[in-house]
Amino acid sequence: MRSEIALAHNRTSSCNLESFPISSALPTDDMMTRSWSLLRPLLAGLILTLLQLAMAVGLLAPEGSASNRYSTLLQHDSYWFMNIVDRGYQTIVPPADHKVMEVSNVAFFPAYPAIAALFRYRFNIDTGTALLIAAQLAAWGFWSYFFLFCKRWDISPALQVCGALLILAHPAAFFLVAGYSESLFLMALLGFIYWSGADGRAAKVWAALHGIVMSATRIVGIVCAAFPVVRSVFLSGWKGLRKPGTLFHQNAPAICLTAMATLGALAFFLYCQLRWGHWDIYMLTQAAGWGIVPDYLAVFKPSSYRWLVPALNDPTEASQMSMTLGAVLFVGIALCELLPVIRRQAGLPIRAGIYFCAAAIYYLSVSGVACVDMESMLRYEFSVHALIVLALLNFLRQFRTPPVLVRAFGIAAVAVLSAAGLCVQGWYVWNFTRGNWVA
Repeated sequence: MRSEIALAHNRTSSCNLESFPISSALPTDDMMTRSWSLLRPLLAGLILTLLQLAMAVGLLAPEGSASNRYSTLLQHDSYWFMNIVDRGYQTIVPPADHKVMEVSNVAFFPAYPAIAALFRYRFNIDTGTALLIAAQLAAWGFWSYFFLFCKRWDISPALQVCGALLILAHPAAFFLVAGYSESLFLMALLGFIYWSGADGRAAKVWAALHGIVMSATRIVGIVCAAFPVVRSVFLSGWKGLRKPGTLFHQNAPAICLTAMATLGALAFFLYCQLRWGHWDIYMLTQAAGWGIVPDYLAVFKPSSYRWLVPALNDPTEASQMSMTLGAVLFVGIALCELLPVIRRQAGLPIRAGIYFCAAAIYYLSVSGVACVDMESMLRYEFSVHALIVLALLNFLRQFRTPPVLVRAFGIAAVAVLSAAGLCVQGWYVWNFTRGNWVA
């Protein structure tokens, strides 16, 4: 009898072990490897964001307490965003003919102040801190997406470091951690591009959400929303353009995603129409207060380009030179993509989409600030620079590993350019944190 009970007990135990295997509850090496591969871009992005903060706040900000040094990242446009967070949008119609935020503050798109307001009222912190936290979290998101692209494209570690340095060393890169909307726009744009190129319904939802934030952050986001259509056209080939009847059918998902991505800006325009009877009150405020009268032919005018080395204490000259260097970058990219000797077709659809976004930002920015001597173009060109570097990494990954001397020369060139860029950026951060205008 005892032997039968023991046999039954052994069978039950065996059944239980088979039904609930212990090994399935334990993490496998494959699971841990995948988790680390996803965590690594986030960790790298966090490290770069903290490095930017350490340089700006720890090294270059004016002497004072940690909180006072941190608050020096709030300057110029930051005060307009603070006014919008605290008072909401306010304006007279027509808008004031000079810059008075207490009278007409509808000169900025709503996504950045809206997100800062969520932090402000959810955590009961002051408005300036909320703006900085929102910008710096977005900076972390931007860098994380940069390294996620590198992971997706299997970029070598050396190229990743070089690409990150080229972006980090741009003279206007510190605006990523300042109280400005640059980081939110770039994070939303890179997220939109990243998820647009992924498969699955969830990816399209994430792409749409990023696109909505993008178009609600900057007006140029409306044009950048066309990225999926540009990519889709290059994927299907130019032969599809010969059959207009099938063009919409082939690109319908991309067109729908583009339309959804514009909803952020369209909602803002609808709000302006319902409240003030002018959907374009943003443009009217820019024209009245800032004197912005777009010149859509400025890019084609030789007089727009300046070739003299700018003085460090003249931010207008630096912005003018950045406009010229931006054009040189586009010429170099065109040569790389079109010359038969170095032309590569792999990855061209996504690069074409990135080039389109960079060209749209460049063209609209130049058109907008041409009437004010290219003021702030250094800051606007930073977004173009980051996109071009990202596309360049995609382009270079197709080549075989070059000889040691070529690699050494490339690394040395990146090191020299990065050192020079960081020195100039340090000078701008020193001035910015003391209230001086730089871009």
